[in-house]
Amino acid sequence: MLVYRGFSQIAPSATVLTVGNFDGVHLGHRALLARLTAAAKSFGLPAAVLTFEPHPREFFVPESAPSRLSTLREKLELLADDGVNMVHVCHFNARFAALSAEEFIERVLVHALRVRHLIVGDDFRFGAGRAGDFATLRNAGARLGFQVESMESITLDGERASSSAVRNALQSGRLEHAARLLGRPYSIDGRVMHGDQIGRQLGFHTANIRIKHERPPLQGVFAVEVKGLPGGPHRGAANLGYRPSAQQVVRPLLEVHLLDFCADIYGAHLNVRFLHKLRDEMKFPDYGALKAQIASDVAAVKQYFQL
Repeated sequence: MLVYRGFSQIAPSATVLTVGNFDGVHLGHRALLARLTAAAKSFGLPAAVLTFEPHPREFFVPESAPSRLSTLREKLELLADDGVNMVHVCHFNARFAALSAEEFIERVLVHALRVRHLIVGDDFRFGAGRAGDFATLRNAGARLGFQVESMESITLDGERASSSAVRNALQSGRLEHAARLLGRPYSIDGRVMHGDQIGRQLGFHTANIRIKHERPPLQGVFAVEVKGLPGGPHRGAANLGYRPSAQQVVRPLLEVHLLDFCADIYGAHLNVRFLHKLRDEMKFPDYGALKAQIASDVAAVKQYFQL
């Protein structure tokens, strides 16, 4: 999959295009991407996505922007998995936010991305003040030579599949419901780094994984599967949060105790899939109480996996 930053380089060919944040790449996004790739195949053109970095809400209201479901890297990996050929990552800044709807269409969609066929969600708005809508696109397409179609939202048992719905499910510990909205278990990527060896001292070796999420949408202790190691996926017990009982950290840390794997994996890039929440993070009076709770958590994870 080709990835372009900004619009200094014009798309190498005409495109079948969709536009959006695609945070988490949930069922609604994936249905849209399936239509995109099918249309691209029928036109004989690349399936292209225009997305934004940072998320527009992080630009406009950073103090109240929701936690991200996926980092840019994770999002790009998910888009590639769904068959996208080309992604243009637009730096969302004041200059871009000030573009009128017509400027966005002419400068970005037509000139830079060479859109031939555009597919958008039924709630898509764009341009300064969110002035542009589907009717704006359809009128511009008739004038500038591209087709436009909209796609209705995807619902699951009456609930709209959305990034907000996934985020709410994760924050409330309903991981199985989040997985249904996503079409797969929620996951976070990260690289294994050297830690302070507290897990080893307590008798539970852990992989300390540096993650890019500054405010992950979930915290606590979980049953997980880990991809990225030989013979995987491997099952484990994970803690995601700030370690209130052991040298509390200021950035969230993901620690995973693997049940069936023991090797030097420093530097490995792993994908951790969150399957079931056991409990919230807790502060314990001493390491003895912490060790007893970790043993209980590991036993609960083994029971979850029927091991």
